Formats: sequence, structure tokens, C-alpha cells
Amino acid sequence: MRLRELLDADELGLLLLVGPRDGDGGLDRAISAVPTIDLADPGRFLGGGELVLTGLAWWRADGDAEPFVRVLARAGVAALAAGEVEHGLVPHDLVRACRRHGLPLVAVRPETSFAAVTEHVLHRLHRRDVGSLAAVVERHRRLLTDRAAPDSVLELLRHSLGLEVRVLSATGRQIAGARPPLHPKTASALAARYLAARRAGEAVPHRVTVGGRLHSLVPVRNGHGDAAELGDWLVAVEADVSRWPPTDAELLDRVVELLTDARSAHERAKAALRDLARRCLDLVRSSVPAEEIPIRLRSTAQAVISGVGTWPRCQYVVAGGERDGDRPVPASAVRVLLEEALVQEDGPVRVTAQDIAATVDSDRAVLLVLVPEGAVDCAALQRRLSAALGRWLGPAGGVRVGVSSPVDDPGDSRRALAEAHNALRVAADGPDRVTVRGPDDLTAHVLSLLPLIPAEARRAFAARHLDPLRDHDRRHRTDLLATLETFLDCDASWTGTAARLHLHVNSLRHRMARIEQLTGRDLSRLETKLDFLAALRSG
Repeated sequence: MRLRELLDADELGLLLLVGPRDGDGGLDRAISAVPTIDLADPGRFLGGGELVLTGLAWWRADGDAEPFVRVLARAGVAALAAGEVEHGLVPHDLVRACRRHGLPLVAVRPETSFAAVTEHVLHRLHRRDVGSLAAVVERHRRLLTDRAAPDSVLELLRHSLGLEVRVLSATGRQIAGARPPLHPKTASALAARYLAARRAGEAVPHRVTVGGRLHSLVPVRNGHGDAAELGDWLVAVEADVSRWPPTDAELLDRVVELLTDARSAHERAKAALRDLARRCLDLVRSSVPAEEIPIRLRSTAQAVISGVGTWPRCQYVVAGGERDGDRPVPASAVRVLLEEALVQEDGPVRVTAQDIAATVDSDRAVLLVLVPEGAVDCAALQRRLSAALGRWLGPAGGVRVGVSSPVDDPGDSRRALAEAHNALRVAADGPDRVTVRGPDDLTAHVLSLLPLIPAEARRAFAARHLDPLRDHDRRHRTDLLATLETFLDCDASWTGTAARLHLHVNSLRHRMARIEQLTGRDLSRLETKLDFLAALRSG
């Protein structure tokens, strides 16, 4: 076992008084034996790697500790554990000597017996009989049976080596491994160090220190291309794996191989979702009549995502970006970034990797995000993207993202995609490196311009757009103007508007067709909706 494991045993309550020097293996020093020694000169009983327990019966005054500690350090012991029973504390003389020689010193409180420490260490050593060929074969057999389950593979590694192991994405999202997950700042910092080491061509494993703790990062590569580094997984181990014995290193290599298989399976699943996104995008942008879109989209999405007979509620997300020098960010890289940043398995609106279908359209990424309840939080998405992009784009790069309102009916898909593109145009004027804008921001942008227009011009604009509806309502006692206002208030959702007005969707479509006929405007166009919204606010 390792010194860190011993200190993490809460039931023992050990206190580290002197830590190891840098470059000496840190707290990952391996413990091979646990003798109890109270001789002033214990050298002939030591072979290196021991956790030496001492009751300090040999210590009487300042100066006694120096020769004792010198012998232990020369023998290469892993650490010294001193009991507090004899003197009520660990003498400062011993602390100073251990610090001079770089020997880790641990205090054993009076209520903790040496027998408990010994039993704990021996139990862990017995469990980790890594020298046994039979044990290695059995571990590998179990790894093979768990090929499709990353969490169970990592759990086996934890039991075998006594270490917490996690798999992170290149943006710092935890994919599998020990719970609770790392603090988001720690995970983000590890991912940042990984990307920097990868670009610098540093040897694997990458050794990085975050928050005073040493980690080894081993990549689970995603292939090649512009988005490769952002699609990587990395195995994060809180230890210096370069110092591990061959059997432990072999076990870690085998785990990485199995995680590579899991990564490939994950990519195959994403490929099906990306194909869905491409088919949906092609259909929405085609000349297919609007009334046929619901049927075609419903069957397409149903087969690939939902597996049920209803259209899954979703939102469109469109994004593009530039690196330093106004070079565009490859759309495939933006797609991967958004796929990562949108995943929120523990958030108020739960989104898993299987809820995102993404594709690329020229220099932009286009994503469909399933949101059965709630909606994508634009502010939270901007924060997550900002954390991920700061280490990847360079000081002058940026990404702009436009988000549509939720699509409850497939017939609204053209409207939603146009809305996302227009929100992207508004995001282009944002002052931040990463700017995410949604439907609320788009409306606010349009309405913010109204005070700049003279009152007389605003009244004329409102009359031109709304008077035909007012006249019709007055003559025929209809509610076309109220219907239009409700339609816009419901983000142009057919089902939402019909439900609020207590109408069948077909009846609503008849009303909207009449509004278009009277005004000569096409309500499927975002520009028309914004014009009517501005007219309503001006009139």
C-alpha cells in the first residue's frame, strides 16, 4: 500500500507532521512492511520501504533523534510513525530531524494502538498480492468481462491499487470513476494541464500538481483531426504512476485499453445521433411543404432518439467561433465543445450525452438538444464554455452561440432554427470571448432599439402592421389581434398557443393564415415575428 492510503484511513486518525521532499515519490511512497522498533540503532533490521512504528522509548533529550533518523533515512524507509503515549506528544527534536533528512513523520494518537496500524497495513498488503501470477490473471479476466462498463473497470482498479481513479473529458467533465466527483475547479485545472501537455508533446503519463496534490494523467485518445484533442478522455490518478512496479503499470495499461474500447462504443453511438442531426437539418432546409415536416421529422427523430410515437421536445443550438488572428474555429471542434458543455446530468434541466444530436453546417455547428422539461440555461452554458475555451482558443479567440426557444411541435422546426441563427447574429456583438444568446436576448435586442425611433414613426409602423387586424376584428367580432399577440408571447409555438387559447391546432392555423392574408406578411419568417412584436410594443 501507499503512504497516502494510510493517512486517508479515518479510523486510524494519523497526522502527518513532516511530508516527503519533492521528487521523493511524495505521499505515493510504497509501504512494504510495518515493523515496531524502539532501539536507538535499528539499521540492521531494515531493508527499505518500511513504515517504522516507534513508541519513542529510546528518546530522552534533544539530540537523540538525529542519529536515529539518519539511520532510517539511509535505509530508505517509507515513513516513521511515532506514538504520543510515552511523552504526550512527538518531540520537536524528532520533527526537526525528520525535516532535515526528508523523512515523512506521522503522529499516532494515544487512542490508536500500534496493533491497529499494523493490522490495517498488513490487511492491505495481503489484498494487494500483485506479485502473484494467479492474481494478475484473475484481475485481467475480470477486466475483460467488464469491457463495456467503465465505472466497474475503474472500481476494480480502485480495489486492486487502493487509489481513486476517474475518467475526465478534455473539458473537465467527469465521465466515470470515483464518487463524489472532483471539485469542478480541480477537474477543469486537470483538463487544462492535460491539453497544455498534449500540445507541448510531453511524454505520457503527464505529471501535474493541482491544489498541492500530484496527479498522473493518461490519455484515452479519440483519433485525429481538428476536434481530436477536445474529444479525448483522460484517466486521472492521484499518484505518480511512473514509479509504479511493472505489474501495477501493466494493470493501468490494460484499463486504458478497455476504456479505449468504451470510447469507441461511445463514438459509434454519437455517430448515429449526428446522422439524425444532419437528416433533420436537411429536411428543415428543404422545399418539403410545411405540413409534411411534422410527419417526416417525427418518424426520423422517433427512430433514432426517443423510441416512442411522439416528437421529442428539443431546442436548436447554432455556434461558430474564431481563434487568434480571426482564423475560424473548425466547426467540428465547436460541435465537440458544445456537446461537452451541454451535458448536465445533475443540473436542474438534465441533459445526457444521448440527448444531443449534433452536426456541422459550413463553418457552424448545429445541435438538437432534447429538453423534455425546462430549457437550456444560456447563462450557465456561457459559464461552462468560458471555462473550457479559456485554455484552448488563445487570448484573442472567441465562440458565439445562438439558442432557440423549445420546439414542442416539429412544425415549429424551421422557425426555431431561424431563431437560433438570429440569436447567433446578436451574440456576434457580445463583448465577451464566449457569448451565448437565446430568444429572450433576441427580443430584448429588438425592443431596445425602439426608443431610438421617433414616436410618430413608431405609431405609423404599428398602424401599418396592425390596423388590418383591428379593422377585421371590429367588423367581424374576431380575435385575430389577440391571437397574434398570444402566438408571439408563446414563442411562436403552435401547441402552446392553441393550449392557451383553448383551440384545436387546426383552428389556430386557420386564424394565422387569415392574419397572413390580411397583412401580407409570412409568419414563418423570424423577421415578420419581430416586426409584429415591435408593432405591438409601439402601438
